[in-house]
Amino acid sequence: MVSGRKFSALSLKLLRVTLFTMNFVLRHLSSLMITAWVGSLWAVGYLAVPVLFYAQPDRQLAGMLAGQMFTLVAYIGMVCGAFLLIQRFSEFGQTAFRQIFFWVISLMLLLTLVIQFGIQPIMADLKAQALPLDVMQSELAQRFKMLHGISSIIYLTQSLLGAFVAIKTRQS
Repeated sequence: MVSGRKFSALSLKLLRVTLFTMNFVLRHLSSLMITAWVGSLWAVGYLAVPVLFYAQPDRQLAGMLAGQMFTLVAYIGMVCGAFLLIQRFSEFGQTAFRQIFFWVISLMLLLTLVIQFGIQPIMADLKAQALPLDVMQSELAQRFKMLHGISSIIYLTQSLLGAFVAIKTRQS
């Protein structure tokens, strides 16, 4: 029969092992989340979409497919960013707010939200207003180009911040 003290000591030891294991798993999961987010930003934005526009003669179709890929990347970013912020806060508590990692991830997530829920809906509305013409063949082309340019700059900023996070994570 196990005494109360031995049981408490055993329970405490099991709790420590469990917490250590969970922390270990969460850190590795964080690395995978960074890889998924930053990898999708780079793979879609700088590989898949340029190849799509090069290989697809129908620019309207290419644009629609690119938009769907960017939407998927945005949702990957939202899930990964939220996880990374929660994980960082749960591991470091209030000191997470003093870490560059926390603020870079926060900025990347904010930029994702700006593109997905701010700029993209306006661009989609411009496309719809231009129908049956392609938006680039309509009187709305200049406004669309401006928004596309802003979106591209924000996306590049996200990509560079993601590279920073990936490099910093590797160094620590």
